[in-house]
Amino acid sequence: MPLKIIQNFDGSFTLEPEAKATLFKLLTTEAFLTQVSQQCKCDKVEFTELLFQPVPYSLATPKGMPGEFEKYYESNEYTIINVPPNFMFNAKIFNPSRLCAIYRK
Repeated sequence: MPLKIIQNFDGSFTLEPEAKATLFKLLTTEAFLTQVSQQCKCDKVEFTELLFQPVPYSLATPKGMPGEFEKYYESNEYTIINVPPNFMFNAKIFNPSRLCAIYRK
């Protein structure tokens, strides 16, 4: 089965204000922040309120994320996580089906 090369992928999205507020609340609970900080082996993390939709790997997006977010991937001061599916469901976000969140260590 040959690979399909994607030249352009529109990773833009818009969240409804209520869904965004619910998601941000879930991503900033003390228990979740503690879990993220334990996983990245640091004392404390802070949600930057930056979200992005993962994109297919391509020559333009070798990290699977929009180019403007690669600086966070390459920095030791930030960590990128997949938003848990149950958070997406609780916030009633079904499109896009996956999101990533950026935290400052």
